[in-house]
Amino acid sequence: MAGSAHPQGARPASGAIEAVLEKIQHGTPAFLKTQVALAIAGFSTFALLYSIQPLLPVFSLVFHKTEAGASLALSVTSGLMAVCMLVASSISESIGRKPVMVASVVSSSVLMILSAFVPEWWQFLAIRALMGVTLSGLPAVAMAYVAEEIHPRSTGLSMGLYIGGNAFGGMVGRLVIGVLTAHIGWRDAVLVIGLVSLVGNLTFWRLLPPSRFFLPRRFSPAALGSAFVMHLRDRALLMLYAEGFLLMGGFIVIYNYLGYRLLAPPFNLSQTVVGLIFSCYLIGIFSSAWMGNLGNKLGRRRVLWVGFAIMLAGTGLTETHSVFLIILGVALVTFGFFGAHSVASSWVGMRARHARAQASSLYLFFYYLSASVVGTTGGVFMQHWHWHGVVALTCLLLVIGLFLSWRLSRMQPLPPA
Repeated sequence: MAGSAHPQGARPASGAIEAVLEKIQHGTPAFLKTQVALAIAGFSTFALLYSIQPLLPVFSLVFHKTEAGASLALSVTSGLMAVCMLVASSISESIGRKPVMVASVVSSSVLMILSAFVPEWWQFLAIRALMGVTLSGLPAVAMAYVAEEIHPRSTGLSMGLYIGGNAFGGMVGRLVIGVLTAHIGWRDAVLVIGLVSLVGNLTFWRLLPPSRFFLPRRFSPAALGSAFVMHLRDRALLMLYAEGFLLMGGFIVIYNYLGYRLLAPPFNLSQTVVGLIFSCYLIGIFSSAWMGNLGNKLGRRRVLWVGFAIMLAGTGLTETHSVFLIILGVALVTFGFFGAHSVASSWVGMRARHARAQASSLYLFFYYLSASVVGTTGGVFMQHWHWHGVVALTCLLLVIGLFLSWRLSRMQPLPPA
């Protein structure tokens, strides 16, 4: 690869390394230790990122901001995170996976703690923007770490468990900060999330085994650009990036705008009851690990489409006028989303032969870009065509995803390295 720190022929072949060292496999103490560490990091990352979502109305009241202005507290973080992941992954190619991940999660926890004390809105936004930069160091690098250190037979399960930690963190962060805010105020609630995340991330630092199959490369902007171009020229990877975009788009619009429908007639549910819908994230914890492992056993090309089909069925159920069927639909959307995301993201790590961190960061770039672009577009559909428009947009995305899943199933896998 361009920019390598080793001259051609001087670097040890990965096969020679693997002949001496065995990759981590399911059922071993090392696998358990690794997965606990990654689950903690994934949990805290998503708690730090998404926990403030229920606080947006509070920010409007306290800082006298419009809904759009208050939403900047979330959008500046996710937007900068998407962009900075492309660079963070490349830095990890030079200095190592674990140092970047540890620096990412620990510094983000510290920033969350600091954000509880700043008095001005612009100061709070500045810290949230910095968190977008620091949080970017974990997601793409964690995917590369799994692809390098976990045995191929266990990568699907490993990635699924990691994504399950993400789902649990996203759910708990939203629920806990909402309850704490009602009892102790939003600043103390933010402080609690930051402190808990800091303790968890220091535990992650101690638990995660150091990389054994990582080969450092000198950081080079030219090499970075060529790596991105190389991955984007791979049709299979390009379709997997599109799948990430479509998955997140279909998921985010359902969760963003279903509350508007359930709060209005004829349902007239309370904000508390609507908020409990986030409990469906628990289903994602199971489905991400189960479908990830199923992809290992049956082949990812045979499993990916199932997640899209389940999401499509669930989206249809949300059109009914039964609260039970709507909640069942949300559960199916959640199950299919996290399962398919687990399969697609682990497939990226297996498909990329070189610069795996960059390959993973591109997947996550499109994934988080969709949360911004499609999430906003869904609001336009809701405004003009109400819930029918949201369902139509979601179904369009999922049908395209099904088509790409079929195309991926017909592509030939790469020959052994």
